Amino acid sequence: MERKWLAHFIDANFGKSEVTNYRLGKDIEEYNIELNGEIEEKTNILGENSVVHKGYKPTASVDTFYAKNGDTLSDKLMEIVNERLKGDDVRTTVVDVIMDDSGKVVSAYREEVVIDVKSIGGSTEVNIPFDIHYAGNRVKGTFDTTTKIFTVGTAAAASTTTEE
Repeated sequence: MERKWLAHFIDANFGKSEVTNYRLGKDIEEYNIELNGEIEEKTNILGENSVVHKGYKPTASVDTFYAKNGDTLSDKLMEIVNERLKGDDVRTTVVDVIMDDSGKVVSAYREEVVIDVKSIGGSTEVNIPFDIHYAGNRVKGTFDTTTKIFTVGTAAAASTTTEE
């Protein structure tokens, strides 16, 4: 599977108005969701081992994100930096989408996330790297890649695209 068929859309309006799902990818070199499994290992007095998987604490890092004037996500990241936003002001949603090699959506999940801007700077262009902390309330649904609208449900969306 080519990487372009695994897509990530972040609500660049952070729930403050109409959802504007912005596709991460054109301005970043790599995006991986680290699942960070919570594993508890114990050894009792008899020397018996037990391993319990308690869940996940997913995170992702966007280490290279170049700011563009008038870009909804860039503008929000600049607001976070300038106003030192925190709490609900840095909470939004991400939709993770898997498509087949024709661009048809196979699965889509939306989850609440918290954005943590790490720095601002750069050499020739303004770079605003940030971390994404997945915060739960993950729901399955459909995603239309043309309108970039997520709908809660279980059937896969029928739209296609080759947009990156």
